[in-house]
Amino acid sequence: MDAIDWSIAQRIGERIAGSPPPGGVRAGAVQPLAYDFAERVGSYSGLPVPSDLPPLEAVDRPAWIAANLKNMRPLLGPLSERLGDGTGPLAGPLRAASGFLLGAQLGALTGILSQRVLGQYDLALLDASTPPRLLLLAPNLALTARNMGVDRDELVLWVSIHEITHAVQFAGAPWLREHLGGLLKQLIDGLQVTLAGRFSRDRDAGARRAPGGRPRLPDPDQLRELAERARRGELLRLTLGEDRWQLVERMQAAMSLIEGHAEHTMDAVGTEVLPSLPRLRGAMNRRRESRGLPWRVLERLLGLELKLRQYELGRRFCDAVVNEGGPQALARAWDGPQSLPTTAELHAPAQWLARTRS
Repeated sequence: MDAIDWSIAQRIGERIAGSPPPGGVRAGAVQPLAYDFAERVGSYSGLPVPSDLPPLEAVDRPAWIAANLKNMRPLLGPLSERLGDGTGPLAGPLRAASGFLLGAQLGALTGILSQRVLGQYDLALLDASTPPRLLLLAPNLALTARNMGVDRDELVLWVSIHEITHAVQFAGAPWLREHLGGLLKQLIDGLQVTLAGRFSRDRDAGARRAPGGRPRLPDPDQLRELAERARRGELLRLTLGEDRWQLVERMQAAMSLIEGHAEHTMDAVGTEVLPSLPRLRGAMNRRRESRGLPWRVLERLLGLELKLRQYELGRRFCDAVVNEGGPQALARAWDGPQSLPTTAELHAPAQWLARTRS
């Protein structure tokens, strides 16, 4: 039984997100140019471009929240079922309260994120029957263009061709969706086992309490280590444990390639479509670097800072590979799961080149 109250998540997300106007952003105005860029991406990267790429959709914040909550259901549903396994007279009220709280937390998270996202290639990794979507968050694009002092339509095109590059990647390398979905399923299955074990340990927690019934606190060395790892942004790693973290690292390495390849490809072939690309790139980099303190704290807590590192690390990797072996060398990354760079190889592109040449 799914214990998350998804309707509460949507309502709270919308309340936090707000509903600014679309600011004149229209997907149809940039779609022909974006599709032309898809062909350029295919020619440069060696990936076949399908004829049925999803259309660009200009959406508001509530629609973006709804799309992301929909994709969260198969991810979080199996975990939330643990909350629905209780029995006894209080099981129903406890499930309802837990479902409300979980829904409220998800709503708050998606509501906050919806204020900053500009575009998204919306892909359901665990449900291959769900068609992907290309979403443009219209109000955010309009507000960001004004705040960065750049032309709105050029920014919309910049974001569109970035997201359409992701569409070409996943369509041209169909194994990629299945590979990432498999890693994600392993992670979820492992988390279910971890939750079950944690519930079992909690039932026996009384035996580990200090005199007087108080919980036994970690010793000072453990507290210092915990504080240091939290400072380095490793709270997610602490929560998952080392075994599960290995899966996260494999997913992060793949996503670094995906994001970095999009950044590299845009710079390599995008200037003909968008002459102002260098200026937009500079403005976007400043936007990424100028996040306020609340955003930096949130990113650390949720592991979202990894997303920003993906752009930088993946792009440097792709630049180095092309400088050494040309675009055809980078194209080998899409041959299959075995060709994806590891975390170590992202930092040492020469090692990946040596491995994939053989």
